[in-house]
Parts: sequence; structure tokens; C-alpha cells
Amino acid sequence: MKRAAPLTEEAHRARIQEGLGHRFERPELLRDALTHRSFRNEKPKLAPRDNERLEFLGDAVLGAAVAAMLFEASEDAEGELTRRRADLVCEATLAEMARELGVDAALRLGKGEDRTGGREKPRLLASAFEALIGAISVDAGVPTACAVVRRLFAPRLDDAGGPRDHKSTLQEKVQALHGRPPRYRLVRSEGPDHDRRFTVALEVEGEVWGEGTGRSKSEAEQAAAEQALGRFEEGAA
Repeated sequence: MKRAAPLTEEAHRARIQEGLGHRFERPELLRDALTHRSFRNEKPKLAPRDNERLEFLGDAVLGAAVAAMLFEASEDAEGELTRRRADLVCEATLAEMARELGVDAALRLGKGEDRTGGREKPRLLASAFEALIGAISVDAGVPTACAVVRRLFAPRLDDAGGPRDHKSTLQEKVQALHGRPPRYRLVRSEGPDHDRRFTVALEVEGEVWGEGTGRSKSEAEQAAAEQALGRFEEGAA
């Protein structure tokens, strides 16, 4: 069976723009957002800029947009709003969202960084995601970037809802019982890029306690955690 040819750089960037719901008027901004400083250091003629300045801007826009969403969605006190925002814009979540957009395959990395698994490093992926938001802000203005953030984070808003979300509650219980957190494992992903469905298994000490499906890995993990919490309610844990 003939293997499909790998996607071109142009195709990777088209996929990212489709996922963001924004087509860049200035494509060089998208290129810069995907450029790690290791690539710029090795190939300065091909990369006059890396993504660090865009990351700085994107971090500020992202934080403000998510804060506004949470403020509008609940009457929670400041401390709870701060916690929920931290849950939503943490490195792990931003890295996951970057992977869903295809940023991992599109990153421009230096050879050394690439060899040492740079495409899988949450810090690099989260930074690139923030840089993308910064790039949209420069390309089309902060209101457009905020609209993109709102669309991307809307499915995750419930993940940080309530006094504690299912994942946080379960982690506390499992940590107390077994001394280590549960493990989430991607079972499969199905459907086209614009309508992907993820199925995740939640394991404790090698045993599957729950399985969930959602439009993002985060949503699927929440569903799996909610199912696993039933074990405690039933006294089976």
C-alpha cells in the first residue's frame, strides 16, 4: 500500500489557519509565530525573526480574552476566577490546543532542538500558540484575536466551571488514595480536522477507570474523569 506523501509547509499552515478560523493577510506573521529561536539562530537569512515578541503580545491578549469570558459567564469571586483562568491558560492546555491545530508538525526548529523532541515539548507548543494569538492581533487587530480566542476556548469553558472541575476533583482523590495522579491515554481520534472527535481512557495503576469522548482532548478527559468519579460514589475505588 502506497504511503501518503507528507504535508507540505504550505499545507500545514493552511490547516492551522483553518483551525484558527483566520486567514492571514500578512503570511509572514504566521511564519514568524511558528519560528523558534533555534531555527533563527541556525538560519538567520531564512528567519529574520522568531516568535518571542509575538508570544509576549499573545500572552497578554489571551489572558485578557479568557478573563473576560469567565467574568461574563459567572458571578464567581476574584479568587475563583483567577483559578479558573489559570486552569484554562496553563501550559498543558495551550500545548494540547497547539497540537490540535497541527502546530507541532509546522514548527520551524533548529536541527538540535528537533532531534531532542522539540515538537513534543509543551513549553515550545504553548509558546507557539500564544505567538499565533499575537500574530492575529498584529494582522487583524486585538478584537479579531479576542474573537478567535473566544471561539477556541468556548468548548473548554465548562472544563474550568464550578468549584472544581472533574479532572481536578479526581486527581485529588486518586492522589490521596494511591500517591500518584491518574494517567490519560488517547485511544483514538476520528473525523475531519474541522470536526474531530477524541476518545481518551483514564488509567489508575494500569487499570482503566473511565473513558470519554469529546471535540477536544480536554473535553474527552473531563468526560473520562466524570465517569471515573462514579467509582468513588459507588465505593468501588
